[in-house]
Amino acid sequence: MARYLPLLVLIGACAACSKPPQPHEPPTPQARAETPWDSLEAQKKKAQDVQKTVDDQAKAQAKDIDAQTQ
Repeated sequence: MARYLPLLVLIGACAACSKPPQPHEPPTPQARAETPWDSLEAQKKKAQDVQKTVDDQAKAQAKDIDAQTQ
């Protein structure tokens, strides 16, 4: 038993000195990097918005024409 006493003291001292693990924080999100085709996507989105506006105006005009002919 006397042989194991220093080993037990060493293990006890190491266990008492150890700190509990700190929780890992997620990394902060980085700013989005601009890609070469971002300008093309912006142009595509603008064209889709313009087409939607034109389609809405065409529907309104067709509705007005139908209302006048009836």
